[in-house]
Amino acid sequence: MDAAQIRKTFLEFFENKGHRIVPSSPMVVKNDPTLMFTNAGMNQFKDIFLGNKQVDDKRVADTQKCLRVSGKHNDLEEVGVDTYHHTMFEMLGNWSFGDYFKKETIDWAVELLLDVYKIDKDRLYVTYFDGDTSDKLEADVNTHELWKHHFDQDRILGFGRKDNFWEMGETGPCGPCSEIHCDIRNDEDRATIDARELVNKGHPQVVEIWNLVFIEFNRNKDQSLTALPKKHVDTGMGLERLAMVLQGKQSNYDTDIFMVLIRAFEKLLSDHSYSHSSNKEDIAFRVVVDHIRAVSIAIAEGQLPSNTGAGYVIRRILRRAIRYAYSFLGVRESLIHKLVPHLVTSLGKVFPELKSQADLVEKVIKEEEESFLRTLEKGIERFEKYLEEHPGADVIDGQFAFELYDTFGFPVDLTELMAQEKGILNGVNQAGFKAELGKQKDRSRAAGKIDAGDWIVLVEDEVEEFVGYDQTSTDVRITKYRQVSQKGKDLFQLVFNITPFYAESGGQVGDTGYIQSQGERIEILDTKKENELIIHISDTLPTDPSLDFKAFVDVNRRERIKKNHSATHLLHHALRTLLGSHVEQKGSLVHPDYLRFDFSHFEKVSEKDLSRIESMVNEGIRHGIALEEMRSVPLPQAKKMGAMALFGEKYGDVVRVIKFGDSVELCGGTHVGNIAEIGHFKIQSEGSISAGIRRIEAITGDAADNFLSEELDTLEQLRQLLKNPADVKSGLKKLLDEHQALQKELEAMKKERSRDMAGDLESKFEDIGAVKALISTVDLPGGEIKDLVFSLVKKHSNSMIALASSQGGKAVLTIGLGPDAMKAGLSARKLISESAPLISGGGGGQDNFATAGGKNPGGIDAALEKIREMISDF
Repeated sequence: MDAAQIRKTFLEFFENKGHRIVPSSPMVVKNDPTLMFTNAGMNQFKDIFLGNKQVDDKRVADTQKCLRVSGKHNDLEEVGVDTYHHTMFEMLGNWSFGDYFKKETIDWAVELLLDVYKIDKDRLYVTYFDGDTSDKLEADVNTHELWKHHFDQDRILGFGRKDNFWEMGETGPCGPCSEIHCDIRNDEDRATIDARELVNKGHPQVVEIWNLVFIEFNRNKDQSLTALPKKHVDTGMGLERLAMVLQGKQSNYDTDIFMVLIRAFEKLLSDHSYSHSSNKEDIAFRVVVDHIRAVSIAIAEGQLPSNTGAGYVIRRILRRAIRYAYSFLGVRESLIHKLVPHLVTSLGKVFPELKSQADLVEKVIKEEEESFLRTLEKGIERFEKYLEEHPGADVIDGQFAFELYDTFGFPVDLTELMAQEKGILNGVNQAGFKAELGKQKDRSRAAGKIDAGDWIVLVEDEVEEFVGYDQTSTDVRITKYRQVSQKGKDLFQLVFNITPFYAESGGQVGDTGYIQSQGERIEILDTKKENELIIHISDTLPTDPSLDFKAFVDVNRRERIKKNHSATHLLHHALRTLLGSHVEQKGSLVHPDYLRFDFSHFEKVSEKDLSRIESMVNEGIRHGIALEEMRSVPLPQAKKMGAMALFGEKYGDVVRVIKFGDSVELCGGTHVGNIAEIGHFKIQSEGSISAGIRRIEAITGDAADNFLSEELDTLEQLRQLLKNPADVKSGLKKLLDEHQALQKELEAMKKERSRDMAGDLESKFEDIGAVKALISTVDLPGGEIKDLVFSLVKKHSNSMIALASSQGGKAVLTIGLGPDAMKAGLSARKLISESAPLISGGGGGQDNFATAGGKNPGGIDAALEKIREMISDF
């Protein structure tokens, strides 16, 4: 059974059990400050567990794209080294939201694994939570008893909180879990050691394949537990591990999921083959094929590699793949991107964004490869220089190894390998490296750590309602609040029962404003989303949070945001109309002062096309098209209407459609009622931000009017400076032509003066030591002195020329040497370094030519005399 059949069988099984099959949510997480990436199947249902969202379906199942490379769930360093860890993986899961609980979950798990997938029952072991004294939790006897209906007692094992109590994070929903483990060892190994001794011990062939989580508690800030009002089920089974079991393999990488990519990479390399071993070459194969999956899907969702946030993590994953291929497979050119078509063939049907974005994904990865390979070369040069500076070193300094890691992306094992190749047997000072790495991690944690307290609940069971599309002020009550601390600053997060404040999402910044009651005014500094919860941020907590308040959005700011957001839609439509349907939004920022729009396009947008795009948007504004807003539209119906959906965005069953004429998009942002309200649209810049991704920044409304007014003022000032010509452009061109002609005359005069001065200076040459020397002052600027020196040096191969001048209260010293003078042992650089202090300055250069500048013209004579003394010894 191949991976596609395994996935299909799982989903059909639970569909027949009354579950609705839902699509995978994006792997790159938005609107959740606690997560960068989806690291578990439950992430998209987090708000249901927290009680922030109403349940549409009590039973669902899915295959979820997950990524575990940061935070609590960080498997990156194990990936490729062992047989069963991955960066990106698929999590098959079934869910119950206040519906069925332990019995059905366990019964169906047994039915699927034994009756449908036909796994040998003798290879399975199950675990349950056997209690925890610190949490005052008894053993999960109910689960233990339920398993006894299916397995003998010796296959049912109890474990504590570490292994069998699942938690979403430091706080939040949690509960006991029950894992199903499979022993895939060969018969000889199975006869030697009892599998029960290997469960939860990290053995590569006794692995967990399914985790059944029974969510019934909430972990509070003080680590205490409170019971949830409803009990839920959250299960997760890794497709890659399940495929290993069902396909009779002992490594996830030996399944069809990865072997198709490994074989493709073998063909690209030609001189390396995969041997299913634990040597460095095979680890490199596994790292490359694993990482290309994670990086490709992230890019397809719109997350480009960058130097910050989620983009940095994606870049780090890709660079790890490049490093392994470079170090152990001898790859010196970009090859990894050529695996993208093979990945699309295997996953394109399951995750269609990968197929539709294939060209972009391949181009971005190729550019990143080429860039990092150049960086690796620079790092190797730095390593070589370090060895030159430390001859005879028997160990590489840990701080330097960290510099290579931090600046050039060198993993410490690559530095270790290079050290051994150079005969440095002790390799890298690992303790020093780890100390520097620890300091960096401490700095990162301190910079990004948000310390949040528990929610103080004032009003129970109220679902927050957003009314900001229709109202900018309303009566509100604070339902709950908490204090948070970040970078040493204390803030408060407030949740209202109803709110007119738009929370930052979809590229649109959050609203600001204030709430007031009984004469007290509390400023709202920002509005954000934490999953589906709208959070209002303030630096002050109301004296009495339980009062009724009136909320006011900053209307002027909101109006400017609306103009920029609606203009973004018009810009998107214009780009697709004029450049082609390949244009797709890859990011945006809707700010009160400007808009920023990132889109897929593989070449610079010409000035002519930018002008046409700008004209098309402004023409639409002049026509005054009214907004057609459709709320609660079923997603299939919205797509039939031609509404643009953005990759990487998670849409519900019903969506909001924004239509301005032919521009139709799914959007949750705020917009003008008629695009005539935008007033004017002006593009300010266009440029590349990554391979195949362009960025346009533009302004609207008053900002655009002010910009045009300033430009007209500048034009009028220019007209006056040109003495009011009938045609400013012609007048300016005439002035530039005259300037160019005068520049040519001036250059000719300078050359003539230099020739004249060269002739005059010929008589001042004198024989000093082994050279023909010219030591003199001249009345020339530095640039002309340089040309003069070079012209004189050409005439005398054994010449030493030292010229000095005083310009604008500063001293300039210039020295040139002929080739025979340098053979005699003279160095212009050394002569400058020792004479420059006498003019209170410094300089440098090469052995044949050097210059210095100083602030003491009175020292020129002494400096020239010093040069005379130095050359007299040769």
